[in-house]
Amino acid sequence: MLEIIQNGGWMMVPIIIASILALAITVERFWTLRPSQVAPADLLAKVWGWMKNKQLDAQRMKELRESSSLGRVLAAGLMNSRHGRQIMKESIEEVASHEIHEMERYLNALGTVAAVAPLMGLLGTVIGMIKVFAEIMVAGTGQANVLAGGISEALITTAAGLVVAIPALICHRILQRRVDELVVFMEQESLKLVDVLHGDREVADGNGAKQ
Repeated sequence: MLEIIQNGGWMMVPIIIASILALAITVERFWTLRPSQVAPADLLAKVWGWMKNKQLDAQRMKELRESSSLGRVLAAGLMNSRHGRQIMKESIEEVASHEIHEMERYLNALGTVAAVAPLMGLLGTVIGMIKVFAEIMVAGTGQANVLAGGISEALITTAAGLVVAIPALICHRILQRRVDELVVFMEQESLKLVDVLHGDREVADGNGAKQ
């Protein structure tokens, strides 16, 4: 593997850096965007249980804000619920926009790596072919080993760029889809909270009982 990297020329250095960056972002985002961490499925029911039992005090609100992104969105709505439906929805949207921005952190960088890695591989290919034709101009076509070296460099960088770009693109699409699903779920849960507090909807508490 080291020999292949060395034969690929200096363009292998930015390609390797891009691969490390893509791997780091992918691992971090998959860990951070766990649904149980961002938007627990039973959080709204738990909040309604606290409200029903008159346990929604300052300590519970702090716990809710620190629990997850969805918790911070719901906490913003609860804190402004007495100001009416419109103000409550606006406060939820304001906090939600910040949380969505946090969830999408580094995804643009991952997408950039997926787009740029093949171009770096192509640049390595061009450089390798330039070397081949330069050798042909100097020594003719009789030195097959010299020509093969330049062609090998060109092929290695192309392959390396694609090896980095394909997984990065797949992971970017998966993570973007996960963010979209989490955003839709958070929107649904926050709208349920608005409707519940204004008497337009019922929600089951943590024990499955509707109120």
